[in-house]
Amino acid sequence: MKAAICTAYGPPEVLVIQEVHQPKPKSNEILIQVHASAVHSGDRRLRALDVPALGKLPMRLVVGFKAPRQPILGVVLAGTVVETGNSVKNFQVGDNVYALTGMRFGGYAEFACVNESKCVFQMPAHASFIEAAALPFGGTTALHFLRKARIERATNVLIYGGAGAVGSTAVQIAKHYGVHVTAVCHERNIELVKRLGADVVVDYSREGYDRDLGTYDAVFDASGKIDKRLAKKHVAENGAFSSVAGQGPASERKEDLMFLNELFEAGELQPVIDSVYSLDEIVEAHRYVDQGTKVGNVIVRIKEESIR
Repeated sequence: MKAAICTAYGPPEVLVIQEVHQPKPKSNEILIQVHASAVHSGDRRLRALDVPALGKLPMRLVVGFKAPRQPILGVVLAGTVVETGNSVKNFQVGDNVYALTGMRFGGYAEFACVNESKCVFQMPAHASFIEAAALPFGGTTALHFLRKARIERATNVLIYGGAGAVGSTAVQIAKHYGVHVTAVCHERNIELVKRLGADVVVDYSREGYDRDLGTYDAVFDASGKIDKRLAKKHVAENGAFSSVAGQGPASERKEDLMFLNELFEAGELQPVIDSVYSLDEIVEAHRYVDQGTKVGNVIVRIKEESIR
């Protein structure tokens, strides 16, 4: 099968398209023909070994010294089950599924194996493979950190990075909970974030933008780029703060995919897609994400017939 291989740590050019052996599912795994994946922070961080200097050696020891031991990156995938292990009970050949693979990666390939007990579930019935690939990362991450910010108790929330893969989903999930949403994003994305449901949108590129912000029951940094001391000034008494940076990885729960399905089918969740690249354009896709200007999700189309 064809796959994008991370041959070393470094710039996007370390990703090379190669022919590799197609995986064989274990007894509890399903083999998925991948239609679409995406370029997310987990992929680019591992590719670039983008961790603080003191963390580089420990990271190499964990994931591979000269290059990732799992050379096929891609933390999400959407595709069709083509084979099942003999112990699989919940999936069958022909199911359209989507998954968050986490540190197992594997999405940048024509086929991937996923344990049926992990974060994999049937795709929303009315989603395309492209749309489905845009849901798991931002959706599960937003849910995890909004829970840490106690969104279910909040009446208002401040979301930094409202136009990113995580932030754009967080805005919509917060609205599902009936919360008044203030989102911070670049001026060019204001109209988009308003369409997603934000009640107030603040342009961070404007000098002194922070003065327009009040205090909130929940404050969520969906970008990981905000000065935490500054952000925490906007947390109301008895409120909560959470951030995608420095608070550990998000949990990967099958129940969250089920919840995202419900929101999508109810018309309450719209995946935001910046652009779509083919697998052969994986270097260009990573190069674009490295610029830090993407809006929502950058999708990697693995199978040409993936616009279902």
